[in-house]
Amino acid sequence: MRFNLVDKILELEKGQSIKAVKNLSLAEEYLQDHFPGFAVMPGVMMVETLVQSAAWLMRETEDFKYSTILLKQAKAVKFNSFVTPGKQLKVSIKTHQWGPTECTFKCESEIEGESAVSARITLQQLNLRDRNPAMAKTDEQLIAKLKEIYQQIWQPPA
Repeated sequence: MRFNLVDKILELEKGQSIKAVKNLSLAEEYLQDHFPGFAVMPGVMMVETLVQSAAWLMRETEDFKYSTILLKQAKAVKFNSFVTPGKQLKVSIKTHQWGPTECTFKCESEIEGESAVSARITLQQLNLRDRNPAMAKTDEQLIAKLKEIYQQIWQPPA
């Protein structure tokens, strides 16, 4: 199952930073079990929102050159408040270090002005064909689908 945890990109400066939001709805499937009677976004999903936001920055900066972006490392992860249904998680990502295949980001988020989760994450970008040449078509399909999603969540200012 794939979760799209970025509802809208608010700002994006190629290679530098991104601001995005996730609106948490009670309809989110994973909230049915986490926790009964007190629905909150799981911490791992909060971190995944940071990862997905940073991945959009990488894709835009690299002109969708890579089909796959993976979390390589998460450091100094701090959870400061719960994300409950009806709330909006605002994410701010800043580039710390940009390399040819790996990027490190300083990530912060907030809910109604209060810190929610922060971390320093390292993401790795690659194409599946680099490990298996037979996967070249899959890379193309993934990139096409990612571009479709991106057009729905980011409208650059005119």
